[in-house]
Amino acid sequence: MKRIKLLIILKTALCGVAFMLFVSACDTEKPQNSRPNIILIMSDDMGYSDIGCYGGEINTPILDGLAQNGLRFTQFYNGARCCPTRASLITGLYPHQSGVGHMMENKGHDSYRGDLSENAVTIAQVLKQAGYATYMSGKWHVTPYDPEDENPTKHNWPLQRGFDKFFGSILGAGSFYDPPSLARANEYIVPSDGFYYTDAITENAVDFINNHNGDQPFFMYLAYTAAHWPMHAKPEDIAKYKGRFDDGWDALRQKKYERMKEMGLINPEWELSEKDNIKDWETEDRKAWYSSLMEVYAAMVDCMDQGIGKVMSSLDKNGMKDNTLVFFLQDNGGCAEQFGLFNEIRPYYKDVNADDIKPMGKDERQKEMVPRYTRDGRPVMGGKGLTPGADDTYVAYDRPWANASNTPFRMYKHYVHEGGISTPLIVYWPAGIKAKNEFRNQPSHIIDIMATCVDVSGAVYPEWLNGNPIVPMAGVSLTPAFDNKELEPRIICWEHEGNKAIRVGNYKLVSRWEKGSEYNWELYDMETDRSEMHNLIENMPEKASEMEKRWKEWARDTGVLTWKSFQPIE
Repeated sequence: MKRIKLLIILKTALCGVAFMLFVSACDTEKPQNSRPNIILIMSDDMGYSDIGCYGGEINTPILDGLAQNGLRFTQFYNGARCCPTRASLITGLYPHQSGVGHMMENKGHDSYRGDLSENAVTIAQVLKQAGYATYMSGKWHVTPYDPEDENPTKHNWPLQRGFDKFFGSILGAGSFYDPPSLARANEYIVPSDGFYYTDAITENAVDFINNHNGDQPFFMYLAYTAAHWPMHAKPEDIAKYKGRFDDGWDALRQKKYERMKEMGLINPEWELSEKDNIKDWETEDRKAWYSSLMEVYAAMVDCMDQGIGKVMSSLDKNGMKDNTLVFFLQDNGGCAEQFGLFNEIRPYYKDVNADDIKPMGKDERQKEMVPRYTRDGRPVMGGKGLTPGADDTYVAYDRPWANASNTPFRMYKHYVHEGGISTPLIVYWPAGIKAKNEFRNQPSHIIDIMATCVDVSGAVYPEWLNGNPIVPMAGVSLTPAFDNKELEPRIICWEHEGNKAIRVGNYKLVSRWEKGSEYNWELYDMETDRSEMHNLIENMPEKASEMEKRWKEWARDTGVLTWKSFQPIE
């Protein structure tokens, strides 16, 4: 959008009524009554092919319906990890530019403060200045959380970052039955009886919509924690999937791979990636238990989809559905972390006795990411063989299922191979997008969401805010892609924990960092080999060198430092 060159505000009395006239050189300014509501929905730790409309086995009729009546982007990218993605998404900057180059720890450098930078603005801050109401329900995870600090600085809590109303959690993970940093507005709160976080996120979002003034457009950030560990789900949702995954991860990957080819979602030339040191299902001794992990994971996603359905119903009931732009995406790929998967079943904390009963007070706040006890006093348990789902359990769904979630791609959350950074993007907007049930293949990234919101809202992205110079948007508007036009040519880059990549046209240069050693660069043609099976670097060394040079230029410009040593990129 062209920068507004002139803004003249004339205040005049006419027939006793004051009015305001804005004269602007911006030819894309939107009339007040045509600006869409915007709902940005993000799920947590899910793979590219988990939901039904991207080839998955999980029942997601609401998301499938949004896709059928909207667009599916096939080459949309996130930032490989929870908080870097979230910081990037809500600011329109790369994670390092936003101050969240890693996680929530302060590494002593501006790009690694682990806290949103004062030189970054959120979508809520930008749209609020354009007259939007702004709401958030769900996971924040872009500012530090100290469990021992009852009155923390809240300079980067949602209300201080442009949101009018907030319900959710400040920390990035926790029990679905008793989240440790649950808050409303600017205060910590204790969950009510029968609390389940996914449902609470939905209920608050619906309440925001039902109580919204319909004359004013709104922006809502709806950030679910499903399906991040721990594997917590309601019995009625788990029951739907009993036996569904008994054929195992090998069969699931193959079935999804074939379905994705039939759907036209992936190029038939792309091979199914290798399993990466995952044993064959037939050799697994704990088949029933592993199946139960995936059953609970699926139930968590199913519950989220039900919740999105309630949000859409509330829009419909309030006459807002047609002119609401809805995005759905995920923060990273499937998660291979083996959280809570001890070799034996035991209390998660070794100093807790399995026979202890220590109930919490009604108003007592549970502060830890992993609770020591449930609210009624039972020890929280972990370990292989433990039946997942209930509030006294805390386990992940493990690497083999994460590999299946990321079908057909390589690697996982943390990494910047395709399995770690590829996400569905569903875009639904009946009043603004004519196409229905179509794919969009333009490579794009979470930094583009801010630019798109600014574009469709007619808002002005600021150069300064609160006396601070603001870093210019890093992304481009996706609106040309809505009409299946090409986006502005650019590079897309990544760095997380020393894992690095650059996408230039159809080529991707990528490298992995693990256990103190940096792997060599790999070069892939994304058009013919997006599953990254055939490294072209020996055949195209000049191409690789050129792309490496461009990655380093980007890294220096955005504040990326060498991993662990935190030295400038040479």
